[in-house]
Amino acid sequence: MTAPAALDTDQARTRLPQLTVVDVRTPGEYASGYLPGALNIPLDSLRRALPALKEAAEHGSELLVVCASGARSESACSVLVDSGIPAMTLTGGTQGWRDQGHELHHPATTTEARATWSMERQVRLTAGGLVLAGLVLGRVRPAWRLLAAGVAGGLVFSAVSNTCGMAHVLGRLPHNRPRPADLDATLATLTALAQRSRERAATRDSDEQADALSA
Repeated sequence: MTAPAALDTDQARTRLPQLTVVDVRTPGEYASGYLPGALNIPLDSLRRALPALKEAAEHGSELLVVCASGARSESACSVLVDSGIPAMTLTGGTQGWRDQGHELHHPATTTEARATWSMERQVRLTAGGLVLAGLVLGRVRPAWRLLAAGVAGGLVFSAVSNTCGMAHVLGRLPHNRPRPADLDATLATLTALAQRSRERAATRDSDEQADALSA
């Protein structure tokens, strides 16, 4: 699979006003801090947003997809490109952006969007807990050690394939899911952005035609 186009943090910061930033982390991760202007569309809700994203891209919006470290945004870019929607990923993700000292925004209210652990931290806790349980229970019944071996094998496969099945499963837990109203509001914002891009393009074409006639 071809790696998606990527911007580093300095390139993204310079071009940020011209970009439509899509944050594919869970709502809880998003609430912990996001790039200025970023819209939250969790990875497992991305396909629902494809029509709005396609419309935005068709009217001149450049899409920059971000996550915590870059792995999920690469997966999201693959889905978008396969659907005919050009998109770029942010190298190093939100963590890299923060490490470079760049500003992160936070929701206006924390009661509706409570920050949770990052997905990487949730995966580490779950994987470590399963391995520990397998080893402890394996002292009573050796077959339980297969649980620890299975988790270890899954982590190796995750590293080699740059995917994470455990993160996909954890992303479906209630605390990691967006409220339908929140996702609807994000899609409405995307549609409004596309409309503004369309109006700007129409104005530009009209001005060019007027200049050509006056010449």
